[in-house]
Amino acid sequence: MSPKKEADEEKDEEEMDYEEFDANDQETLETSGEDAGVSGIEVTDLPGVGPAIGKRLAESGYKNVEAIAVASPGELAAAGSIGETTATKIIKAAREMLDIGFETADLLLERRKTAGRISTGSKALDELFAGGLETQSITEMYGSFRSGKTQIAHQLAVMVQRSPEEGGLGAKAIYVDTEGTFRPERLVDMAEAYGMDPAKVLKNVVWARAYNSDHQILLCDQAMEMATDQNARLLVVDSVTSHFRAEYTGRGTLAARQQKLNKHLHHLQRGAEINNMAVYITNQVMSRPDAFFGDPTAPVGGHVLAHVPQTRCYLRKSKGERRICRLVDSPNLPEGEAVFTVVKDGIRDV
Repeated sequence: MSPKKEADEEKDEEEMDYEEFDANDQETLETSGEDAGVSGIEVTDLPGVGPAIGKRLAESGYKNVEAIAVASPGELAAAGSIGETTATKIIKAAREMLDIGFETADLLLERRKTAGRISTGSKALDELFAGGLETQSITEMYGSFRSGKTQIAHQLAVMVQRSPEEGGLGAKAIYVDTEGTFRPERLVDMAEAYGMDPAKVLKNVVWARAYNSDHQILLCDQAMEMATDQNARLLVVDSVTSHFRAEYTGRGTLAARQQKLNKHLHHLQRGAEINNMAVYITNQVMSRPDAFFGDPTAPVGGHVLAHVPQTRCYLRKSKGERRICRLVDSPNLPEGEAVFTVVKDGIRDV
């Protein structure tokens, strides 16, 4: 086959990816106001995205232009069954429509004001977080067993359902459980303490058990896809490192584990920003044998995990049911500590 003929065939294949609109096309894309996203632009408004490609993208979670604009060409190509060249053109068009690029800090400040806050049930903890757990970002809690990580997760799943005046967002929660520690009985206890209907609270928490790291990643991707439809503003992953730690053992698998974990965390961050939801992850700890002075406890995940979450907190046990939360890292909050207690009613001040 001549080089000219090969080039012509490649050109034809590229043109086939770009979908032509036909009034008689039987395959249509069902869109709603929610699928248009924040910008109000439909996916099919993008050049080259017809009903068939739009439907495939929507089924893969790319229901709005915002999600397409922040996607990579490889991911979009696989989702829409199109070539990477076409995917690159679609992504470029989406970014131009949304005017993604440099902007002044005052505009960013206005957009930051749309972020919501979820109360933790403790005034001391809320003050530490400047009002509660923030949406559009990842908050990580690491600590040893019985330090209160899972109890806070349960409390947030209840609090997010309350009205904004009561410290919530009037929305649902999605809970990905990797260690089998989710207990609906705790939701009932916490709901009754606030005079909420336990049956309604339980229905507003969507739960799934992850059995390995690949299953965990799949469930989190599904959670981001269903966030808009379910009106979910909180995603809990408890814990984010459990399966990675169990499946990748030894120094030989360290690079593969860290790369996979890094990609997983970036997907969570992207979903948090697109869906304006809070992502709460818990993390296990390990003891450093080389630490002769101070606390030998260190979070699992290394620098890869340390760089992604916007807020990092270290939980440790104190006397009785008291717990201490230390804010380790935040881009805008000062370091500090808060003391709280875990009781039958949930997370409370001492």
